[in-house]
Amino acid sequence: MSHASSLSRLSTPCLVLDEAIMMRNIGRLDDRLSALGVAGRPHLKTVKSVDAAKQVMARASGATVSTLREAEVFSKAGITDILYAVGITPQKLPRVLALRGTGCDLIVLLDSVAQAECVAQASREAKHAIPAVIEIDSDGHRAGLRPGDPTVLEIATILASGGAELRGVMTHAGGSYGARGEDELVAFAERERDAVVAAAKELRTGGHACPMVSVGSTPTAHFARDLTGVTEVRAGVHVFFDLVMAGIGVCTVEDIALSVLTTVIGHQKERGWVLVDAGWMAMSRDRGTASQAVDQGYGLVCGIEGRVIDDLVVIGANQEHGIVAVRSGSRAVLPDLPVGTMLRILPNHACATAAQFDGYEVIPAAGDGALQYWPRFRGW
Repeated sequence: MSHASSLSRLSTPCLVLDEAIMMRNIGRLDDRLSALGVAGRPHLKTVKSVDAAKQVMARASGATVSTLREAEVFSKAGITDILYAVGITPQKLPRVLALRGTGCDLIVLLDSVAQAECVAQASREAKHAIPAVIEIDSDGHRAGLRPGDPTVLEIATILASGGAELRGVMTHAGGSYGARGEDELVAFAERERDAVVAAAKELRTGGHACPMVSVGSTPTAHFARDLTGVTEVRAGVHVFFDLVMAGIGVCTVEDIALSVLTTVIGHQKERGWVLVDAGWMAMSRDRGTASQAVDQGYGLVCGIEGRVIDDLVVIGANQEHGIVAVRSGSRAVLPDLPVGTMLRILPNHACATAAQFDGYEVIPAAGDGALQYWPRFRGW
C-alpha cells in the first residue's frame, strides 16, 4: 500500500511526520557540529515524544527541555543529562530535587540574585548541590545578563558559597529568527559566541570554574563558522523545520518534515475559496511568516503525497475551518479540489502546530511500510 493510500484512510485533521526527511535534518546538524568540534544538546521541546527523541538523541548525550514535565518523561526514558532552559522559580525546586534524586543530572537556569539565593538555599536544605547555569543575553531578545554585568560574578559567588554548583553559562540568540540571508545569520552566530565566551572568561578570571559554555538557536547552529570556546550547541526546530526557517534561509520547503493532513469540506467559488477541516486549532495561530518577504498565511498547501501546490496557501483560519486560496498577486490557477480531497499543510512554526496534536502519523523511512504512530505528551 502506498503512503498516500495509507494517509487517505486517516481521520483529519491529523499530524503527519516524514521520518526520512526528519532523519536527514538531524544528520545535517549532527555532521555540522561534529565538523566544528562541539557537542550537541538538542532541544526536545519541539518533538515532545519519546519515539522521536530516540532519533534526535542518537549522536548526542545531553538534552535541553523547556518544561519539567519534559524532563520527567525523557529522564524516565533514559535521557538523564538535561538542561531545563527556562528560568527557575522557588516553587519548582522540589521537583528538580526529586528528579535529581532519580539519577537525572538536571541543570537549572537563572539570571538573578534572587534565583541564585533560592537555589543555594534549596541545595543547603536538601544537602544536595543543585547545578545551575547563568543565562547570558547575547542579543537583547529575551532574558539574561549582558557580559560585563557584575551580577554575573555575584550570582557565581552565591552559588559556589551557598551549597549549589555553578555549571557554566548559556545563551539563546532568539533574535536570529529575524535575520535575513547568510551574512546576517553568520553575524548573529558570532555575536552569540562572543557574548557567552566573554562571560565564561569573566567567571574564570574571577576564580570560578565554567565547564559548560552553551549556545543555541536553530539559525545560528546552522550558520556558525567558529565555535572556539563553546562546549555545546542547542537547537530544536531543526528536527522538523518549518516555513519560518525556510523564509530565513536555514532550510528549503523540501526539508520540512511535518505537515497537517486535512480534508476539503466545502467551497466559496465566487471568492476563490476552498474550505478545509484544519483551522487554527490544528495549525495554531502562529503567523511567523507574516513579517517575512513571503507571507505563507497559516500554511503552505501540498497534495496528499507531499508535493507543494504552486501558490496555494491557507489565507485564513477559524477554530475548525481553514480557508485555502491562491496567494494574492499570483497568476496560479486554483486547482479543482472536490469535497473529500485530502491535502497536507506545511506549518509556519513546527513547535506550535505539533502542540495541537496527541501524536504523529509517521511515514517510515524504510520502504513502503505501514504508517507508525508516535505519541506526544503535554503539560508543564
